[in-house]
Parts: sequence; structure tokens; C-alpha cells
Amino acid sequence: MADLLAPLVTLRNGAKMPLIGLGTWPLDNAEVAQTVETALGLGYRLIDTAENYQNEEGVGEGLRRSGLDRSDVFITTKFNKEWHSVDGARAAFEASARRLGVDYVDLLLIHWPNPAQNRYVEAFQGLTRLLADGSVRAIGTSNFKPAHLQRLFDAGLVPEVNQIQLDPRHTRSDLVEIHREHGIVTESWSPLGRGGDLLREPAVQSLAEKYGKAPAQVVLRWHTQSGHVPIPKSSHPDRLAENFAIFDFMMEAEELNQLSALDRGTKDIADADVFGH
Repeated sequence: MADLLAPLVTLRNGAKMPLIGLGTWPLDNAEVAQTVETALGLGYRLIDTAENYQNEEGVGEGLRRSGLDRSDVFITTKFNKEWHSVDGARAAFEASARRLGVDYVDLLLIHWPNPAQNRYVEAFQGLTRLLADGSVRAIGTSNFKPAHLQRLFDAGLVPEVNQIQLDPRHTRSDLVEIHREHGIVTESWSPLGRGGDLLREPAVQSLAEKYGKAPAQVVLRWHTQSGHVPIPKSSHPDRLAENFAIFDFMMEAEELNQLSALDRGTKDIADADVFGH
């Protein structure tokens, strides 16, 4: 078992979630089983999957291979728009739990709001029932924009987590501020950007040189020092270890701001008003 584990963040309802996790899209079942087993051996304790990734069975297999107790691992999964109803949320949970081979899920998310369908409020009401009976430990949303969250707030509903695409080029500051106001934890998918361009930014390279760290480690530390929970994906053991080894240095506030200044807005991010599954 790994000696070093990630710090924990406490969610609104008191559940504790690791401050960094493993993203698993688009790994298939065979690859993800090996990757999860390796990651858990390195100290990861947060694993992120989804119905739509079609790899929940592999995530469960990796957990079993690791030899860890179920209670030691924080499993997140997400469900698609066909389950957007009170009863649908329960059906989605039961199907995911069966594929994962677990009795409960630590965090269950609505994967996309699909506002044209106009049923995500009912889906979240279904999540609250799962939380109440102990089927899940925490509930939340994924890819919800401010207007989608406001619909929930108006109904007296507040997610524990909103998982969004976020990195120093897409800081999503308006959305993050709403999260802070309501005690919602920001979870970052695609936290290292796409295509590797972010890691070649001079500001990132300079800080990597200063701290003797890889560019990816600098960006992931920017996330965690900003209070975000990043879930980088890798299936390579060395990269998995590198991504996890970020808690032995601290950047200065000015340096965090230098990275945040790379923000380019959201024009190249999928619009959750029109995209979703």
C-alpha cells in the first residue's frame, strides 16, 4: 500500500473526497482495470468513471485487484439523459453499481444538463433520495453552467460537486465563484488541457524549471492550490506517478495568478446548453 495519500476536501454534507483523482475516459474495460489497479497502488483514492465511458466494469475489476477495502476508495460515476427523472436516477444508480460491482457509489453526478429535455431538476431530486437512503455518499452535477445551477438553487437543491472542463486556459471564474458562494466543490476534467499546448506555455515552463517539477505537475498544483479537484487521465505508470506527486511544493499567489492569466474564455468548450448525452 502507498505511504502517501492525497489531502482530502470536505464536501457540503461532510463526505470527504481526495484532492486529486484518476480520470478514465476513454480507456476501455481491459485497459482501465490495469490502470486503476496501478493508480491505487500509487496512492490514488479517487476514481472517476461514467455510464457513457462504458468502462465501469473495468473500474470495478481494478478496485478488486488492488486488494483495498471498498471504503478506502472514492468512486464517482455519472449517468446519461435517458435517466433524467426521479425514478430514473435510481435506475441509473442501480445499473452503475451492478457494473462496478459495489453496494454504494461515493459520488453520483448528472453527466450533462440537457436543458432542452428539461428534466435535470427531477433527476437531481432523484439523487437526493439516493443520498437519503445511503445508496450514494454525495451527489452532484457535471458540466452545469450558471443558469442550470440556478434552476437547482430555485428548487432548494445544491450539488456537493460540479465537475467541469477547467484548466489555466479555461478558468471558468464566473462559475467557480458561484460554486464558492454555495459551498460546491469544483472538480476539473481535462485539467491539463488538450493536445499538450498548455504544458508548453512559457509561464508553465518557467515555474516547472523553478520548482524542479514537470509542467503537468505545475498545472495540477495550480488546480489543487486553487481549491479544485483535478482528475487527470493517464494509463502510463510513470505519468500516473508524476501526476500524483504534486503535494511537496507550494507556488506563490502571484505565480498562481500568472497561470490564471492564461485564460482564453470558453469559446472552445462544448456548450452544455446544446451538447450532452
